[in-house]
Amino acid sequence: MRDPHDKPGSGAADRLTALPKAHLHVHLESTVRPDTLREFGAADGVAVPAAAVRSCGAAFAGFREFADRNALVRDCLRRPADFRRIAVEFCADEAAAGTRYVEVTFTAASHGERLGDLGMPLAAVLDGLAEGRQSYGVECRVLLDHSRRRSVERARHTLELAVRHASAGVIGIGMAGDETYSLTPFVSIVDAAVEAGLHVVHHAGECCGAASIREAIDPGRTERLGHGFRVAEDADLLAEVRDRGLPLEVCPSSNVTLGLVDSLAAHPLPLLRDAGLVVTLNTDIPDVTGADLAGEYRRVRDTFDYDDATMAEFARAGVDASFAPAATKARLHREIDAWQAVPAS
Repeated sequence: MRDPHDKPGSGAADRLTALPKAHLHVHLESTVRPDTLREFGAADGVAVPAAAVRSCGAAFAGFREFADRNALVRDCLRRPADFRRIAVEFCADEAAAGTRYVEVTFTAASHGERLGDLGMPLAAVLDGLAEGRQSYGVECRVLLDHSRRRSVERARHTLELAVRHASAGVIGIGMAGDETYSLTPFVSIVDAAVEAGLHVVHHAGECCGAASIREAIDPGRTERLGHGFRVAEDADLLAEVRDRGLPLEVCPSSNVTLGLVDSLAAHPLPLLRDAGLVVTLNTDIPDVTGADLAGEYRRVRDTFDYDDATMAEFARAGVDASFAPAATKARLHREIDAWQAVPAS
């Protein structure tokens, strides 16, 4: 999904596309191509939600309005072929943005319960990702998320799916959704995930502040903070997160689009970086921000006047914060070094 403000063929846009990148926070259901979504909707008589792309301002009055729209998108996904197709197209779009490695989030149990076949959506997605990797060269792994608003039983189904498909590329689980709902009811699920050798990554510090981040750390045992930008509101917590080396999955355009930050220029990203935190750049919901990962890098660079060295630092942070194998990390670091060694034209 190309940022509408990028001019095709422009040197600056092409250079950030060429920068090898890891993508750690993106929801598969929020990457569906508009034409694909319309095709799915027409096939089943489902009302496709109106486009909501806002590249410079809020598209939604708040998180609830976004969640309601997202539910309409999900309802357009019904058949195995649908899930497989969006996974293949996701890989194609990530490759076009210069992504080399991605950890994509998917709400598998929710789709499975909705469609009366718990395992089908995830199995189809994994098939599509395998095809996408072969066709486009993007190494992709999956994190399964669960809404805090939903039942512990569904969270248990999410864990079961993750364990069952660990050998096929599912690497972890995490709690997402409205952060006013506590993580505490899901602690037993988190503990079981860790015992099973899965990674744990929760959304926190997006809609709510320090309390949600503290809960994600303990008892949530999160290994990264999904968003986490509100850590800047609490100096003590910021110092703790820095000292722990806990990476942040920062998604600036998403924060603006959801009305959580007034503008990109007002985003605390520079403060987070200057404070010594591990900051990675991600898209979260590119279907409504209008920016793929290269576009997100471009927006950050242009907004804060960052140079190539700084953009390479963001790329390296994404690689280091990922759960990629050591060989993949080493290869990506070599590729980033090679990118930086070639001066911008």
